[in-house]
Amino acid sequence: MACAAPPSLVSLPARRRSATAAAAAYYHAPSTRLSKRSWLSSGNSPRSRLRAEASKAEPAEESLPAAPGPSAPSEPLPQARTSTWNWKGYNIRYQCAGTSGPALVLIHGFGANSDHWRKNIPVLAMANRVYAIDLIGYGYSDKPNPREFEESFYTFETWGEQLNTFCAEVVKSDAFFICNSIGGLVGLQAAVMEPQTCKGIVLLDISLRMLHINKQPWFGRPFIRSFQNLLRNTVIGKLFFNAVATPESVKNILCQCYHDTSAVTDELVQMILQPGLDPGAVDVFLEFICYSGGPLPEDLLPMVKCPVLVAWGEKDPWEPVELGRAYGSFDAVEDFVVLPNVGHCPQDEAPELVNPLVESFVKLHS
Repeated sequence: MACAAPPSLVSLPARRRSATAAAAAYYHAPSTRLSKRSWLSSGNSPRSRLRAEASKAEPAEESLPAAPGPSAPSEPLPQARTSTWNWKGYNIRYQCAGTSGPALVLIHGFGANSDHWRKNIPVLAMANRVYAIDLIGYGYSDKPNPREFEESFYTFETWGEQLNTFCAEVVKSDAFFICNSIGGLVGLQAAVMEPQTCKGIVLLDISLRMLHINKQPWFGRPFIRSFQNLLRNTVIGKLFFNAVATPESVKNILCQCYHDTSAVTDELVQMILQPGLDPGAVDVFLEFICYSGGPLPEDLLPMVKCPVLVAWGEKDPWEPVELGRAYGSFDAVEDFVVLPNVGHCPQDEAPELVNPLVESFVKLHS
């Protein structure tokens, strides 16, 4: 099913200019976090200007300062290498690029995989060691049947443990976690479990988990639970998955969550769809959509010891920015940045905004 692109509200050059100014402002902010409250409340801090600049996207006549880091390199970009890591007897696929600098681990969202960072890995690897992992159950990592375990297997605790062990055995150092959607819960959970492993977290449109048991209205809980049991324990679930796991359905879903639908290419559709056709993918899919327990972002953020940057697509239809703004009030969160005219997956839809912010945040805290 084809999807028509909406009229562009902000030109790409204007968007790039605002991103450059925002990244430069963030990089030049003071590194101390002790005076964060008074610094931000004045409205005059570089981080406050970062928020304002990233939200405005108005064309400017004057030239803006270049963002730190190699956002526009003249030399060839590093190419990602694909490898396999064995974790608890399961094969885990990951990609890596870059030979020096701080370590970054990129963590994808629900139904995605490390290829969703294809527009970020080469750029970020110019000055960093970059790793992108397929969480167990997703992408080209193994997909063990959840029914083979006595307790729930596909949980944020499982993925948090996977991430921390990956840092210990593959990255072999502490790292910055760069996360999208449910990947944000994974990054936060890992940072809470082993604080010494995480140097900082960038959360891109973190999942609000609106179907979590604590966010369900009391009168709706029995119906939601019954529907989840129906999907998980009857043929209806597999019929539902088969209807979703088609090129037309995947494209339609992506067109909902990308504001700039021209970014929804056939390559992207196949990248998301293909691993979802692997044996076992349907069981993982149904297990997770029936997962209403575990932590919420607001449970984990108060326990995080490292600095956090939250960035949010202004046009995210799944995780509305108006609800996400509340996360900017947590002590660990240094700033909340609105990405203009961007949907739920800003790292892929607007890498020209995301890459400079990540580069600046990492450089500030390295």
